[in-house]
Order: sequence, then structure tokens, then C-alpha cells
Amino acid sequence: MIVINEEVFYEGGPAKGDLIINLLAGLTILGLPFTFAAIVRSLWLRFTMTNKRITIVGGWFGRNKTQVSLNNIKEIRSVPRGFGSYGDMVLILNDGSKVEMKSLPSFREKQNYIEKNMSKSSKQPNLGETQGFAAKT
Repeated sequence: MIVINEEVFYEGGPAKGDLIINLLAGLTILGLPFTFAAIVRSLWLRFTMTNKRITIVGGWFGRNKTQVSLNNIKEIRSVPRGFGSYGDMVLILNDGSKVEMKSLPSFREKQNYIEKNMSKSSKQPNLGETQGFAAKT
């Protein structure tokens, strides 16, 4: 069994500013869907970022869990929201699939951390890879 030392960089929910702005928008009929979505995010969306992976728990009652290894991330795109205090981030994986992270507080700091650890993890050899029986000598 290999023990992997993971350092937790961020563990928490979405930005509180997202909920506040959308509660104010809920005073209008057009803002009600955005308010409902912000309430669901604030209740059940949780992020965990380590130096090895990103875990996103969300969905209705927090039933969906997504884990992404930093080795599998090809590109990161982000958009500021809430006057730049929080933002949305999209991770584009090596296979072309996308993972969204909405209302991420201090998203620029987190993006820099992910990019820094992506470069570190790409330089490390993959210990889980096997050579098979016919390894060349």
C-alpha cells in the first residue's frame, strides 16, 4: 500500500457573495430561478482542493461527487463574478470532458495553486503504471 501525502489547500463551500447577490435578485420575479440555484449551491456544494486532486460534492442533497486528479487537467478557464470577489472555473480534462466549479471564492488564488501543482504532478512519474510481463530490458 502506497501512502500519498496530500496537503489540503481549500475546503469549503461557494462564496457567500453569490448567495447575497442572488437573494437580492430574488426580489424580482426574473431573479427567482437564480435565487433558488444559489440557495441549493450554498446548502449542498462543497469543494476540497489538495495538491493531488480536486473533489466536488454537490447536486440535490449533495448526492453527486466528482474527483479530478491534477494529472488529468489539461486547461483551466475562469470567469470573475460578483465584482471579482468570486468566480466560476471550468477544468478541461485530457479526454476533452469538462468539470465546472461555480461560485468559487478567491478563484484566482485557487487557479494559481492548481496550475502550480499541475506542473509539479506532471513531472512526477506515475507510480500506478505497470509495464506488464514483457518489459524491455
